[in-house]
Amino acid sequence: MNWLTNFVRPKIRALVSRGAEIPDNLWVKCDKCGTMIFHRELEASLHVCAQCGNHMRIDTAKRLSLMLDEGFTKLDMPKPIVDPLKFRDKERYTDRLKRSHAKTTEPDAIASAAGTIGGVPAVVSVLDFSFMGGSMGIGVGDGFVAAAREAVERKAAFIAVTSSGGARMQEGILSLMQMPRTTIAVQMVKEAGLPYIVLLTDPTTGGVSASFAMLGDVQIAEPGAYIAFAGARVIESTVREKLPEGFQRAEYLLEHGMLDAVVPRSELRGTLAKILRLLMRTSPLPALESSAPAA
Repeated sequence: MNWLTNFVRPKIRALVSRGAEIPDNLWVKCDKCGTMIFHRELEASLHVCAQCGNHMRIDTAKRLSLMLDEGFTKLDMPKPIVDPLKFRDKERYTDRLKRSHAKTTEPDAIASAAGTIGGVPAVVSVLDFSFMGGSMGIGVGDGFVAAAREAVERKAAFIAVTSSGGARMQEGILSLMQMPRTTIAVQMVKEAGLPYIVLLTDPTTGGVSASFAMLGDVQIAEPGAYIAFAGARVIESTVREKLPEGFQRAEYLLEHGMLDAVVPRSELRGTLAKILRLLMRTSPLPALESSAPAA
């Protein structure tokens, strides 16, 4: 018993205590193919599964760092009005907001930054799906309008990155009013002669897809992104037909003319830089080589 008590038991306790200190986020499971990915490999691959190419959701900080050159500046977002309708369903709206604020440092489901992409001035606004599903309320509308004005003041391109479940039901008609507000903000950018580009990520639905998400001069999406207004089951029950394979996915929308390009995350900054140089005319275009044989 002395051997078990004095030697075996301490070894077991030491082993268990070491295991308890190991972080539980070292491995991430791909939500598409189920592959377990080591966290360092996931960071190196920009949160894209090496097995199936699934583009996993990333937070606003990673998104801004991925798109903008080094040295960008975060923009202060307007302080949103809290619970304007005193809304309550199963729980208070304010309680839902508290849980979302615990997941992010942003005041609402939008973050913006100003900087350059490939040396071209740009302002980028990103919706945060972790904040109440990226839903669009007054805070998102105010943030989007403020970022659009910043782009006009800086004479910079304006880029919106969408990831949203649509309008925020807890703000009722005030949420729906953000659809025309954001549309007018986009028009303001275009009237200033500046490009407005949209990057649609998974998922982009509802009131966001019915407003500023589909107004880009150039429409880009990440591979496999779910892009829709209403859900597939709602459409099937309405038209009473089976929808095609891949319906409402980025590749399907590209084939049917709703998108201009589907760009992998690793190629995104380079692609945006090329588009912005063309639209902003920051450098002369290279001469096209003729494919006809010399006379």
